[in-house]
Amino acid sequence: MLLRKLVLGMYMTNCYIIVCEETKKAVIIDPGSEYNRIKAELDKVNIDLQFILLTHGHGDHIGAVPQLMEEYELPVYIHEQEKKILNNSNRNLTRQIYKNGIEIEPNRLLKDGEVLSVGSMNLEIIHTPGHTPGSISVKVGNIVFTGDTLFNHSIGRTDLPGGSYDTIINSIKEKLMILPDDTTAYPGHNTPTKIGVERNGNPFL
Repeated sequence: MLLRKLVLGMYMTNCYIIVCEETKKAVIIDPGSEYNRIKAELDKVNIDLQFILLTHGHGDHIGAVPQLMEEYELPVYIHEQEKKILNNSNRNLTRQIYKNGIEIEPNRLLKDGEVLSVGSMNLEIIHTPGHTPGSISVKVGNIVFTGDTLFNHSIGRTDLPGGSYDTIINSIKEKLMILPDDTTAYPGHNTPTKIGVERNGNPFL
């Protein structure tokens, strides 16, 4: 698997492009803003984008989605419990973040445990609610993309509508801390970490 990372917008959201080395089929995770920067990155590489995968529906993770959908004719995948956030500009906070609100109808609603095949890559969907009701993490081999659930020595905020501190802690302990120590966690903001490092040193755990 090839991995490219872009840090986008005023919230410094991590956008990931993951590519199957054999087939060049690819997925873009959380294209939060700065569409022109994303397009410039995509223009550098010869890949076949399959879909947009969202870890959750907040505005700092979806800002470039409408343009990518139009330019590349890409479907949008998100957890089934996140649809009401993604298609409501008040709930997804885009009315507060951008001049115009963004409302998106997802093309596919995901379930916990579902596995998406992209070339030779298998993307396992792990429902990790707490930051939002439909937040997910995505495991690909020994890598897990944790969105705004687990950060490097921190966790996602839970004071926004639909957030729950007890739920996010349960998600992290029951869904993420069971992964091997050497699993690399790529979060929605800030720098990567290891599951073992977080198990032993995250102050919230």
